[in-house]
Amino acid sequence: MVFGTEGISKSFGGARALHDVSFTVSAGDVHCLAGENGSGKSTLIKIMSGVESADSGLILLGEEKLRALTPRDAVAKGVQVIFQDFSLIPNLSVAENIALSTNVLEKRILNDPRRNRDIAAKALDLIGVDIDLDAEVRSIPVSSKQLVAIARAMNQGVKLLFMDEATTALTRKEIDHLFGVVNGLKERGVGTVFVSHKLDEVQEIAKSITILRNGVVAAAGHMKDFDRRAISVAMTSLDVNNLGLVPAIPHDAPTVLEVDSISAPGSFKNISFSVKGGEILGITGLLGSGRSEIAEALFGVTHITSGVVRVNGTPVKLSGPRDAVKAGIGYVPQDRLTHGLFLNQSIRTNVMASAIERFLGALGFVRRKHIQETVTQWIRNLRIKTDDPGSPVTSLSGGNQQRVVLAKWLAMSPSVLILNGPTVGVDIGSKREILEIIREKALDGMAIVIVSDDIPEIVQICHRVIVIHQGETGAHFEASDISEIRLYEELSA
Repeated sequence: MVFGTEGISKSFGGARALHDVSFTVSAGDVHCLAGENGSGKSTLIKIMSGVESADSGLILLGEEKLRALTPRDAVAKGVQVIFQDFSLIPNLSVAENIALSTNVLEKRILNDPRRNRDIAAKALDLIGVDIDLDAEVRSIPVSSKQLVAIARAMNQGVKLLFMDEATTALTRKEIDHLFGVVNGLKERGVGTVFVSHKLDEVQEIAKSITILRNGVVAAAGHMKDFDRRAISVAMTSLDVNNLGLVPAIPHDAPTVLEVDSISAPGSFKNISFSVKGGEILGITGLLGSGRSEIAEALFGVTHITSGVVRVNGTPVKLSGPRDAVKAGIGYVPQDRLTHGLFLNQSIRTNVMASAIERFLGALGFVRRKHIQETVTQWIRNLRIKTDDPGSPVTSLSGGNQQRVVLAKWLAMSPSVLILNGPTVGVDIGSKREILEIIREKALDGMAIVIVSDDIPEIVQICHRVIVIHQGETGAHFEASDISEIRLYEELSA
């Protein structure tokens, strides 16, 4: 049985999203759908799942060739999509979430807890995992939420499963577990399509690949015929070089940030390091290691109970983000949608959010012309793709939203910039450009701390790397010792 599309085209208001796109995945196979943001991946998935209708072309579902589907038809025919947010209801239990769609399809009015538990238990058993059926979904880890979403799909007789950025928030151990579940789906004849920017991971599990660029198929074939460079070139049309991003540090560079034995009970203890002007320090570790809490503590979000933080030689008290900003510390959070942006506000407002006090006149009036000039400068410098700074920030792609968050803090001209997962969820072209922007700021003398579990990224951009294990420093790598192999070995120790 084969699933996919044949000659699918789709336009929105005259703008072409897809043109003559064909791809197939056989029952029991794993396929990778790759492409930059805006390449057409999301539109293709929406057509396959019945959310959008194609202008021309066919949807292939086994022996059937269809012009269009409704969402209900797609589910009934075995097409399921697990989006990044998993589309789960956080205040319902695991059992209720798994059984909900079945109850809706069967038009059941009354809730039957015992029936919900039976449905959920059977679905989880199909994928070989054990999760507390009574736990509220908001209380379980990300990896378990993903498995709940997979179980829900199995419960509905899934035949073709799309997984959107499935490994973004998972540790290496959790990824291995997920891949084990996917191998179980293969044995049951489920065709799986991974949509992912983490190419090194999908190369492990996918048998074939289709790469979209500007709405057309740029390349397709067996995964064994593609290395990382070939995939990058097909996605971007550029030969994206992964080397040479680490900038030189001046010999006389001053120490800008000093962290001396800081602790936060339950998060981390006795963490010490320093960062010079122009230096990029990497902090990595498994999910839950304390790496993000260290970043948040340096921005005053997590309370430091002991130890000292100095900026430009001066001890600073970090009772909250306002203290951090006053001390010259900027912070780009990992969850840009929840904590990094004002989603209902304009691009202009978001860029100026942290630096607005710099644009107040002597009587407290806002110097609007100066703001407009500054916003225009940052949009140009960070290559934010927009025609109107007054447009809502939600109108931008993920990569451009991340640049807006960067612009917000760079406009403040901080002495120290802390970046937590700076390229999470962005395509390979945007990732390269964001890393180049970080490199440029280091060359300008800024002290930068990158917190990330993206090991290739850490190796590519950092002068030194600290590995965090269970809230403590596990290893410290200098420039000449940094390699993907050594970092992976340390993380798995």
